[in-house]
Amino acid sequence: MAAGTPKAADGGSHLLYGARGSGSAAIEAALTWTGVPFRIVEGATWEPGEGFEALKATSRLHQVPTLVLPDGTVMTESAAILIHLGLAHPASGLLPADAPRRARALRGLVYVAANCYAAIGVIDYPERWLPASRKPARDALVAGARERLHALWSVFAETFVEGDARYLGGEAPDALDLLAAVVSKWSGARAYLKAKQPALSAIVERLDQHPKLQPVFARHWS
Repeated sequence: MAAGTPKAADGGSHLLYGARGSGSAAIEAALTWTGVPFRIVEGATWEPGEGFEALKATSRLHQVPTLVLPDGTVMTESAAILIHLGLAHPASGLLPADAPRRARALRGLVYVAANCYAAIGVIDYPERWLPASRKPARDALVAGARERLHALWSVFAETFVEGDARYLGGEAPDALDLLAAVVSKWSGARAYLKAKQPALSAIVERLDQHPKLQPVFARHWS
């Protein structure tokens, strides 16, 4: 999709504020999966410019991903956006039609957002918790958060990986696959999964190469 700097969605198109290598990759993958039209604005706190200025006018936390729906509704929070897209496009399979499996997928999405994403926030932005003058404490905080993150991925794998299923969603990926594949890209989680949780490692690597999604992930991590 062509990048630009519009301030609102129009013409029936979704507008995604994102940045390469960020959580917006999961939303871009979901939009690609559903087949709905969308445009991308590159803009994040670490990418100053027109895109970021437009994002600041849209999201008070200035965070990516931020998705503007065709009617102008603004959505933030990756898990919430994925749930919305699954509900708005039931034929996509982003959320399972079967109620127990849908409940499982919702649980997994919130687990990743509340636990893994939260730990990554500490690892990436320790200054939000401790000042630079307390470097030894900050280093210990980051190390502890990374150790906690990896333990959380083990709990995730032991809870959501089912036997020899190709994906977390079964034979086809769902929203939980998309979020897990993207969030596991950070803070050494992929190397940890390969060593300690090979079944989940195989699933996220398989998703990376899915013919419909590989171009999205290649754009973000090439």
